[in-house]
Amino acid sequence: MPLETYINVIIGGVLTGLVYGLMALGLSIIFGVVRIVNFAHGEMMTIAMYVAVVAFSQFHLDPLLMMVPIAAALFALGYVMQAGLINPFINRPEHSQFILLVAVALIMVNLLLIIFGPDAQSVQTSYSLDSYEIAGVIIDATKAYTGAAAVVLSAALFAFFQMSRTGQSIRACADNYTGALVVGLNVKHLYALTFGIGAACVGAAGSMLVLLIDVTPALGPGYTLLAFIIVITGGLGSMPGALLGGVLIGVTEAMAGLLFTPSAKSMFSFALLVIVLLFRPQGILGKATR
Repeated sequence: MPLETYINVIIGGVLTGLVYGLMALGLSIIFGVVRIVNFAHGEMMTIAMYVAVVAFSQFHLDPLLMMVPIAAALFALGYVMQAGLINPFINRPEHSQFILLVAVALIMVNLLLIIFGPDAQSVQTSYSLDSYEIAGVIIDATKAYTGAAAVVLSAALFAFFQMSRTGQSIRACADNYTGALVVGLNVKHLYALTFGIGAACVGAAGSMLVLLIDVTPALGPGYTLLAFIIVITGGLGSMPGALLGGVLIGVTEAMAGLLFTPSAKSMFSFALLVIVLLFRPQGILGKATR
């Protein structure tokens, strides 16, 4: 195959990987602060995808334009989930937290199945088949738009955690729970904000991803697992690691589809995870624990 083919595939993988990274960023933020593993992560993204499908089919609203409203709606859902359902489980054994969120995930999947049925649904915009040619390299327009949007949102999120007072308070809760209580921070509120921000990330990612793939109610568990692979590869709790892991997984899947078969992409994603864990157990950008 010509070199341009490999370059096209790699660029496509990077752009898709940026959306994956934004999705996994939400999982990484929630775990890094709240120390809760959100087993309903992919299911929440599926909800966002269906909202985007309905908005497009009923009101002709572009999913990229709906990205912020959908993220805001998922933020509200995440805040309410954390404040009303998950907070009482914060100090309970980990298996109780696990069962709770698995139950929530199953409820979400079955509600989507009841409402939308099992058939796949998709969004076809006016630019779905557009592409750009730069120096002989063809870039899919949809992937370019979604990748750029993922970068902008990720940068805004990094700035929020580094520069805003609320972001710094959330980081303080992550660094020292007891110290945050001593200085008077409302930890439960900040935990709910964090879960809401993580849900907003997955909401925005879902509104982008619906432009790239069809959505079914059963899509959620696979993307929850993919988010785990990404954050563990990049480093659990590391925000830059989540983006890097997403890009690596995106490129790995794209190359596996080109060189072998699209059905083999999960195998190669797991192979990358195994290699990273063998040589750097804390993840590529993760910090080693003593």
